[in-house]
Amino acid sequence: MNSAFGNIKAIAKRELTGYFASPVAYVFIVIFLLLCGGFTFLFGGFFERDQASLMAFFMWHPWFYLFLVPAVGMRLWSEERRLGTIELLLTMPITAWQAIAGKFLASWMFLALALLLTFPVWITVNYLGSPDNGVIVCSYLGSVLMAGAYLAIASMTSAMTRNQVVAFILSVVLCLFLVLAGIPRVKEFFDSLGFVWLGNLTAAMSVMTHFDAFQRGVIDFRDLIYFLSVIGFALFTTGVILRSHRSG
Repeated sequence: MNSAFGNIKAIAKRELTGYFASPVAYVFIVIFLLLCGGFTFLFGGFFERDQASLMAFFMWHPWFYLFLVPAVGMRLWSEERRLGTIELLLTMPITAWQAIAGKFLASWMFLALALLLTFPVWITVNYLGSPDNGVIVCSYLGSVLMAGAYLAIASMTSAMTRNQVVAFILSVVLCLFLVLAGIPRVKEFFDSLGFVWLGNLTAAMSVMTHFDAFQRGVIDFRDLIYFLSVIGFALFTTGVILRSHRSG
C-alpha cells in the first residue's frame, strides 16, 4: 500500500513540476484570473446585484472550465502517446491505475491552485459587505469537484488519441453536453413531449444541477456522489483505453 501511494506521489510530483517548467502554466493561470475578475465585475452584475455574495463569480465557472480544463487535460496521455513514452511509463514498476491517478491528481492540484489564487475576489466581497462565508466555501468546494469531473473526462479523451487538438475537441463536446443537459429549456422540451422522466434524467446528469446546490451553500451527499462518480467512471474508462493500447 505504501509503495502504491509512493508511486502515485512520484508521478504526481513529476507531472506538477512539468507544468511549471514551461510558461504554459503561468499563461493558463493569468488567463483564468483575468476571466474570473473581468466577468465577475464587468459582466456578472456584481455591483448591480447589491448583495454581499460571490454568485456573480461562480456562475461563470462551468463555462470557463469548459475550455480551460480540457486545455490542461488534453496533453495528459496524448503527449505520452505522440512521443512514444507511454510504453516506457507503463512498463515501469507501477500499475496503470497508479499512473492514471498520479497524472490526474497533479493536474487537479494545478487547477485547485489556479482557483485558490482567486482569493482577492473573496477578500473584496468581505471588504464591501458581510457575505455568508459558509456558502462561499461550499461554492469553492463545488467548483473544485466540477473541475475534477471535467478533467477526468479530458483524461479519458486524451487517452483515445495522440492528437491533442482532437482530444481537446472531444472533451469540450462531452463537457458541453453535461452543461447543456441542466438548462431549464432542455427539461421543458422533454416535458412538453410528455417525457417527464427523460427530462428529469437529463437534468440529473448535468453538472449545472449539482453545482447549483453548492452555490446555495448546500452540501448534499447525492451531489458529492455525482461528481465522484463522473471522475471515477472517466478514470476507469481511461484505464480500459490505455490497456487496450498496450495489448494492441
